[in-house]
Amino acid sequence: MQAAPSEQARLLHLAEIDLAVEQARHRRANLPELATLRELGARRNAVTQQLVAAETRVSDLDDEVARLNSDLEPAKARLERNQARVDSGAIADPKALRSMLEELEHLRGRISKLEDDELDLMQKAEDAGKHRDQVAAERASIDDTARGLIAAREKAFGEIDAEIEAELSRRQGVVAGLPEPLVALYEKIAARAGTGAGRLRDGRCTGCHVEANAADLRRYQQTPADEVVRCEECGRILIR
Repeated sequence: MQAAPSEQARLLHLAEIDLAVEQARHRRANLPELATLRELGARRNAVTQQLVAAETRVSDLDDEVARLNSDLEPAKARLERNQARVDSGAIADPKALRSMLEELEHLRGRISKLEDDELDLMQKAEDAGKHRDQVAAERASIDDTARGLIAAREKAFGEIDAEIEAELSRRQGVVAGLPEPLVALYEKIAARAGTGAGRLRDGRCTGCHVEANAADLRRYQQTPADEVVRCEECGRILIR
């Protein structure tokens, strides 16, 4: 393939632009915020599981307290009614009175145990509620941090995308002034190697940075200037 030396030289502008675009896309894909957001996402999932467990614990304890109260209130009401009967003197039969007094003693013991159990459950429920609130606060903190990181990520995305768009627009201008066969060859090479051209500088291709051997270097130098030469090492179009 033949092309004017000036046209071949313009391929270096394409290579420069393509390298800048590749670097920008690499920066976009490897923003520090992305790694931190992934870590936060994993942490949030773990904390969410802890929060679900904490909320379930609180709910279970509240149910236990409610069930205990459903036993305690009737026992208190029965104690009050029976005590009133004893205090009123309505029970004249000694045997019946003794039975009632024994029942009162049993009720007092049962109520005392139920009240102790209630206090214990209420303390557990309070502790569980505090733990739930701590876990919820931790998740809220993670969400606040994530929102800040997302905002920073979107800002960086916007800046990098604008940079890429500007480079691609500049690329269109360079391509527009080049022969189609030369551009097609460049694009084919670039699809494989990232860039399609390199300069021969100090005996090395700036695309692959490999030093040419004496025979290849002699061929590069002796080939007519309008002949398109490719690097023997990487296959890029070699601009002499």
